[in-house]
Amino acid sequence: MLFLVHMQVNIPDSLDKAAAAALIAEEKAYSQALQRDGRWRHLWRVVGQYANYSIFNVDGNDELHELLSALPLYPYMTLEVTPLAQHPSAIASN
Repeated sequence: MLFLVHMQVNIPDSLDKAAAAALIAEEKAYSQALQRDGRWRHLWRVVGQYANYSIFNVDGNDELHELLSALPLYPYMTLEVTPLAQHPSAIASN
């Protein structure tokens, strides 16, 4: 199943800078591992924001929830999830 996920990150200023840097490094490694295995298919930055739009290809809601809640920055995120289906007029395949 394909999902569009909008992630907005808000790391509080009160979080220690070294701790924040460590979380960001862990987030990068985790997200790249998911990209390599094909579950995190696309990742786009939102210009001017600490935010992204991503496409995930997973077996279902439960798997997506597990992946997202395991993100190191998850406690500092606001997420919007939209399930996607192939449009009948689209010429591109999944």
